[in-house]
Amino acid sequence: MIAAAGGDVGQTLADAVIHEGMMATTVTFGARARALTGRHRFDLMILDAVVRPEDALHLCRQIRTLSTIPIIAVVAQGREDIILAAFESGADDCVSSPFGTREMIARIRSVLRRASHDRAMHSLPKPFRFNGWRLDTWQRTLRRPDGAVVNVTAAEFDLLVVFCQNPGRILSREELLSSTHAGLAGPIERSIDVHISRLRHKIEDNPHNPSLVKTVRMGGYFFAAVVETDG
Repeated sequence: MIAAAGGDVGQTLADAVIHEGMMATTVTFGARARALTGRHRFDLMILDAVVRPEDALHLCRQIRTLSTIPIIAVVAQGREDIILAAFESGADDCVSSPFGTREMIARIRSVLRRASHDRAMHSLPKPFRFNGWRLDTWQRTLRRPDGAVVNVTAAEFDLLVVFCQNPGRILSREELLSSTHAGLAGPIERSIDVHISRLRHKIEDNPHNPSLVKTVRMGGYFFAAVVETDG
């Protein structure tokens, strides 16, 4: 089931989704959206950030503190600043408006495929451990060395899993995007950098001088930690 939050764009998307045989509902920004997502199990949320981008981004941040539900933000064409702000707020994908219905349905299906991707995580070793941190692929939780749970987005979690699977290996942005569904926004390749930056602020002692997630000039990123598993 899909929730579409916002005005006319939200209703248009809901109609398109229903036409494709999926279930959808529309909600307004604010308490009703938060309450609805808290009471019902949705597979995806679409936020209309065209007319009221600040309200949409605020709602995105609030939902992200409560849930790892995949979020697609719809933004006005040419507003790369809003696209990047949406990723920073926890969105998993962004689409520029106006958009074609077929493109949007394709994006939605791509994001929904994450559900099967997540289920595949259950076959991975659990947990991964690095520098005192604990990454549990079954419960999809990240715990600090003191045991506290750290809230991460679905994209950030997937990135960390890929890094733990490939410690010390240089991973290009294209590989990370492909492996994690972390940035389905097409030409906005900088989205992966935004996700990496957010992840660093959560796991690095000094995110401005990272010791775990290293940048390779013209190459991509590599994970410098020693990774262990419980088998």
